[in-house]
Amino acid sequence: MLNRIKSLRKIPLQLVLITIALVYLMLILFIPALAVFYEAFHTGIGKFIEAASSRDFIHAAQMTLTIAAIVVPFCTVFGICTAWVLARHQFPGRTLLISLIDLPFAISPVVAGLMIVLLYGNNGWFAPLLDKLNIQVLFSLPGMVIATLFVTLPFVAREVLPVLEEIGLEQEEAAQTLGANDWQTFWRVTLPNIKWGLLYGVLLTNARAMGEFGAVSVVSGLIAGRTLTLPSFVEQAHKNYQDEAAFGAAAILALLAAVTLVLKEILERRTERKLSA
Repeated sequence: MLNRIKSLRKIPLQLVLITIALVYLMLILFIPALAVFYEAFHTGIGKFIEAASSRDFIHAAQMTLTIAAIVVPFCTVFGICTAWVLARHQFPGRTLLISLIDLPFAISPVVAGLMIVLLYGNNGWFAPLLDKLNIQVLFSLPGMVIATLFVTLPFVAREVLPVLEEIGLEQEEAAQTLGANDWQTFWRVTLPNIKWGLLYGVLLTNARAMGEFGAVSVVSGLIAGRTLTLPSFVEQAHKNYQDEAAFGAAAILALLAAVTLVLKEILERRTERKLSA
């Protein structure tokens, strides 16, 4: 017994921690991911193509891409403007504004969806105005876009802000001293300096927009062929025992996640090199 204890003591702590981390990742990440791909392709590529070519699947993919195409540019512009204001100015309420930007991280997406229902639903605060304008928000694309905007709002601002704080004001002030106006300073000095952090934020925003389920499911009504995105299509197909379609959509989302991780790693390294240069 004493010999076993002594032999255990000789095992490096680093090796033990690495083993624990690998086992943990295998159980919660790698094995489930492999199971998704197995279920999607074990009956053959033909079944996967057949499921991916169904009308509901194609519509869900189009809806997902449409929402991302609307949300990502908006969050990009909002994030750049907000980060620039926070990094370049000190004003009363600055800390509160930073906390408000982080609010989507703290609130459950389902709660965010419920808030949108309370504002834009039939008995919501804005219902009379929406009725007069004949605009339907819930159970349609506008409501899904609003829900996705809420959950993706902080990413670009949070990635660009530390980069702006790190580079400081020297280069921008030098450009203005040489006669550059505000737009020239932004396009030729500020934007090149923040480009890797900006791309990183855009990448995270796009990943979250395409993978969001909670808030979107509350406001969309989960109507097949109308308001299903790929994540909600996975749930609906699985409930309807359409396993090939469900796992096919899940496999596509997993591939998108893998691509996002690779790009994220590349951008992280480029951002670190830029800041250390």
